[in-house]
Amino acid sequence: MLQPFKEFDMGISTSSRLNGIGEYYFSGKLREIDQLNQQGKSIINLGIGSPDLPPHPSVIDALNAAAAQPQVHGYQNYKGLPILRKAMANWYQRSYSVTLNPDKEILPLMGSKEGIMHICMTYLNAGDEALIPNPGYPTYSSAVTLAGGTPVTYSLLEANDWEPDWNALAAMDLSKVKLMWVNYPHMPTGKSATKVLFEKLIAFAKKNDILICHDNPYSFILNQHPISILHTPGSMEVAVELNSLSKSHNMAGWRVGMLCGNEQRIGEVLTFKSNMDSGMFLPVQMAAVAALELGEEWQKEVNEIYAARREKVFELLHLLGCSPAPNQVGLFVWASIPLEYENGYELSDEILYNAGVFITPGGIFGSAGDRFIRVSLCGSINRFTEAIERIKNRLSGN
Repeated sequence: MLQPFKEFDMGISTSSRLNGIGEYYFSGKLREIDQLNQQGKSIINLGIGSPDLPPHPSVIDALNAAAAQPQVHGYQNYKGLPILRKAMANWYQRSYSVTLNPDKEILPLMGSKEGIMHICMTYLNAGDEALIPNPGYPTYSSAVTLAGGTPVTYSLLEANDWEPDWNALAAMDLSKVKLMWVNYPHMPTGKSATKVLFEKLIAFAKKNDILICHDNPYSFILNQHPISILHTPGSMEVAVELNSLSKSHNMAGWRVGMLCGNEQRIGEVLTFKSNMDSGMFLPVQMAAVAALELGEEWQKEVNEIYAARREKVFELLHLLGCSPAPNQVGLFVWASIPLEYENGYELSDEILYNAGVFITPGGIFGSAGDRFIRVSLCGSINRFTEAIERIKNRLSGN
């Protein structure tokens, strides 16, 4: 007779590298939203930055055409197809006026998020430190910790237009700092990149022997002046840049990104990457080529949609008494909260539980974001209109 299954502890513990990591905020919150939906709440989620628009039809056609070929389903080159690297180089030249050698200075990635991990694993040893923006993308800190390094935050403040405080950085002990993570246009604040800012970053890196790691996935969203840090004189000596088709081409689930830098850095990261995966699916690479060859008209059409959505988000935020900066760019809207709330978590939970609308508390991006909230532009006009009506009803007591 079969005995009932009994849970038991094998005495196997997790590795110390997971200490202090914790579950990603959105993972737990989405589970809670799931439970609310099961109770019939029908939550409107305005928190996640996953593009809801499809890629251009030519991209899907390229995927289908390539996938129909019988010889494309095997392992692929770790460095990607030459035609893909060439398309990436042409895109950088056309978009940023940056000249890259497609054979030596570009490494295709399965999404730029894996590149964050690859860079940290390539360069960080126990005891090494990496500068992390506060507020900033939580994965920077997690990747540094998982690689055995120590994240050290540097504050970005509204009073300083969300740029680093160079005096504060100069006063820090930087002797163990190996990497500095930066991200402009900045997520979550929407601060755009500037030539002067990048020049200061490159000078700082050279003075302190630090590798600047610039994460650049938002440069085309509602931004009239896309810029790459690699356009800055001297940048190839001390900087690498991650980029992605996730937001710019509505291909978040396709996992197509790239790392750009000098030949030595690309080779070093490739050493790690080649031990972690077996290359990107060939039809996805061919689809990425089609995406990268799209003209300015494509981006203009996408931005017209996002601009209309942003107006609705501004309306929603003003309804809540929040103050968004009018000149921010990117896929989100960042706004300060009214004084009556202790922090963004309190406002977020109030709207979630009482109006059925989820917006992201700024504190998940670091302590400097505590008095802010973030709203994603990834939703239809009807979705934002319904969210506004729910909040109005809540404020009126209905």
